[in-house]
Amino acid sequence: MASAATAPPPPASLKHIVAASLIGTTIEWYDFFLYGSAAALVFNKLFFPGSDPLVGTLLSFLTYAVGFAARPLGALVFGHYGDRLGRKKLLVLSLLLMGGATFAIGLLPTHATVGSAAPVLLTTLRLVQGFALGGEWGGAVLLVSEHGDARRRGFWASWPQTGAPAGQLLATGVLSLLTAVLSDEAFVSWGWRIPFLLSGVLVIVGLWIRLSVDESPVFQQALARAEARSAAPDAVAEKLPLVSVLRHHWRDVLVAMGARMAENISYYVITAFILVYATTSAGVSRQTALNAVLIASAVHFAVIPAWGALSDRIGRRPVYLLGAAGVGLWMFPFFSLIDTGGFGNMILAVTVGLVLHGAMYAPQAAFFSEMFATRMRYSGASIGAQFASVAAGAPAPLIATALLSDYGNSTPISLYVIAAVVLTLIAVGAAKETRSRDLAAVDPATDAEPAAARAADAPAV
Repeated sequence: MASAATAPPPPASLKHIVAASLIGTTIEWYDFFLYGSAAALVFNKLFFPGSDPLVGTLLSFLTYAVGFAARPLGALVFGHYGDRLGRKKLLVLSLLLMGGATFAIGLLPTHATVGSAAPVLLTTLRLVQGFALGGEWGGAVLLVSEHGDARRRGFWASWPQTGAPAGQLLATGVLSLLTAVLSDEAFVSWGWRIPFLLSGVLVIVGLWIRLSVDESPVFQQALARAEARSAAPDAVAEKLPLVSVLRHHWRDVLVAMGARMAENISYYVITAFILVYATTSAGVSRQTALNAVLIASAVHFAVIPAWGALSDRIGRRPVYLLGAAGVGLWMFPFFSLIDTGGFGNMILAVTVGLVLHGAMYAPQAAFFSEMFATRMRYSGASIGAQFASVAAGAPAPLIATALLSDYGNSTPISLYVIAAVVLTLIAVGAAKETRSRDLAAVDPATDAEPAAARAADAPAV
């Protein structure tokens, strides 16, 4: 029998919760990816003028990487308060921070106006973006995972994951439209600001929807039990979520970090670095590269729920391992297709790459959620995911650009991604299957609770 905590809410309610998480993550990823695309296309000219083109791009991607450096701090802060106060409150805060920082970037003066203060201001706002996104991901996927039907958790939890390609689709689409209708001079002068300022409107919509959802019932029940224990005469003070995670779930944190390596690195090579590689090495126009990423992102959005549903049938690990191995095998054909300069080949290269990436990204939400106890789940999932991003996604475009600058071809970049794939295959291969775990069964009643909850992968029925 399903417990009250794991019984699925009415379909309309669940769909509303999924929509709230999806719209919020779409907006936040739109903001984050918009910066990455602008870093590849215009920030090197506006904030780092006078440099060699590739050097300027490297400096631009360096500020891009700074956003990742702030994500672990966001994971720690949002994870702590999300496990203490609830998922919903922190999701509202993350949306406000991200949207405000992105809107402010659209108002920034450039190097030509304020000199060296311009890149300093840009870097500061990028830090705020990274801090907000570090707290966003864990809360969004947990809100759905803890509301959803246990039998279809992989499917429902994969929908917030589609916020990444949806945000990429939206950001790339807006940039592609502007580059199509504006001259290069107009786009560099003022057109690039429009997508950043648009974030203000999107945040209002996202807040309106997010404020209307209920807190996770699994979290509410765990909080009630914790409060009852603390009121007992012989109560022992509850440990900080971070302390509990590092004590009971350190192996799971390492698995999550390893699982993220191939997923994170391959994604930013395929979607961000490709704008540099295609325009500098393959002789492809900026518009063509943007359109290829745009089309591929639409396919990526569509396949993620399908991969999530498959993980409900055969398990999180098999789907994840398939995606990792596929990405590793695709890297050399990926760059070979880009090198032809053909638009159709470019679409094929990016689309196949993102479809294979989706096999890792789709089950990730449920996989990471099922590893941790409720009162430390926000912290555990966020720490595992976001600390990995510092070593994976943060330097990926930077390393790829440097390798291209040093060697002049794509072979070292392919080997770099393949090395990340090997790490991911080892991490996920060493992990336990989590598909049948009941999230409500993991109750931190005592310091020893995770051992009991993790003992048998009890069916969530």
